Amino acid sequence: MAVKESKGRKAFNVCNIIFLSIVTLICILPFVHLFAVSMSSQAATTAGEVGLLPKQISLEAYKYLLQKKEFFQSMGVTVVRVVIGTVISMAITILTAYPLSKSNLRFKKRSLYVWFFAFTMFFSGGMIPTYMVIKSLGLIDTIWALVLPTAMNVWNVILLLNFFRQIPKDLEEVALIDGASQFYILCKIYLPISLPSLATILLFTIVGHWNSWFDGMLYLNTTSKYPLQTYLSTVVLDQNMTANQMMSPEQLLALESIGELNLQAAQIFVGALPILLVYPFLQRFFIKGIVVGSVKG
Repeated sequence: MAVKESKGRKAFNVCNIIFLSIVTLICILPFVHLFAVSMSSQAATTAGEVGLLPKQISLEAYKYLLQKKEFFQSMGVTVVRVVIGTVISMAITILTAYPLSKSNLRFKKRSLYVWFFAFTMFFSGGMIPTYMVIKSLGLIDTIWALVLPTAMNVWNVILLLNFFRQIPKDLEEVALIDGASQFYILCKIYLPISLPSLATILLFTIVGHWNSWFDGMLYLNTTSKYPLQTYLSTVVLDQNMTANQMMSPEQLLALESIGELNLQAAQIFVGALPILLVYPFLQRFFIKGIVVGSVKG
């Protein structure tokens, strides 16, 4: 039997659709414009004629980009960072969330540990103390300076432990009666059931590492070790100094015929493309993992 919607409900749905459509356009249109700039000629870009469609289509920016080793070198650093950082972060998150998901009877002083981790979400030592710690550990100018400081994300731990707490305890009790260890229970029972929440945390971690740029500016002294987003920030924000110093005379000459705006747009578009391709594969788990993992405290 179909339920008839009230006028208020219909009005709400219409307003909701309009609002979400506007938000979607706000997110998509800048990226469409960026692609149009990268595909347009230097003359059209300089004249400000490019909107959402390319003007005087040109692939020179992409041809030049394919020959730019600094760009792909920095992308390689980012890929290594994402792989190492994601593996370490996921391992720490799982091994922290699992014991914290137990009751206070099973894990004494559990609440104390939870409050300790929650405290770090709101208070930190600050930029300079963090830099001093990383320097004292000998991590400056290494990939570990980009991976280890962000390996522990308390929000992800809370999301996962709440998901773990909703798994029926009978499954664990039966496994314990059969002689299963806690590690076996975690790997064979909890993790397979928790795929939506794990996929959500995986997406957060990958995007966080891929988009991070400021830590590269702080902890890396060698430009050849810059991750992609740090390299792009030097191109976009400091193009007349740092970026040009990393170019050969031949590259500078070719850049004059292409246009800096076209090249910047091409680099940003290509840099964002991989993470946009990853998202659809994890999106079906995303909403379920967020909702279910945030129900219980």
